[in-house]
Amino acid sequence: MMTCHLSLEITQWLTSQFPLPLACELSYDTEDPLAVTLVFDPDGERPVRWVFCRQLLADGLVTRVGRGDVVLWPMGSEGERSSFCVRVGVGHRAALFEIPTEPVGRWLAGTLAWVPQGTELDGIDWDELVQLAE
Repeated sequence: MMTCHLSLEITQWLTSQFPLPLACELSYDTEDPLAVTLVFDPDGERPVRWVFCRQLLADGLVTRVGRGDVVLWPMGSEGERSSFCVRVGVGHRAALFEIPTEPVGRWLAGTLAWVPQGTELDGIDWDELVQLAE
């Protein structure tokens, strides 16, 4: 098992006129190779944890992706995407965050070096899982 973490300062947009600096942490664990975990305010009294698909994060750096509880999209024009947005939750219980693209892109590339895209399920014994399901 290998894990990697990225801690960084992001912006929570409480309103379009009120940005709030906030710490967050991204983590990846090869034991769950399809997922990334995003924790907002990890050292606070009530950290908030979201787990979603690693591919969703990768796609969200370059295009709008997601539905429902997690939606991501890049900010800025094609060659100048210095940040991306993450909206978690729905309706009046949604929160909007702006995250710098460059450190997340580097961190994500590291996770893809460990477990390349398309190989996440290579180590699974499908016969054993089928037997358990029967």
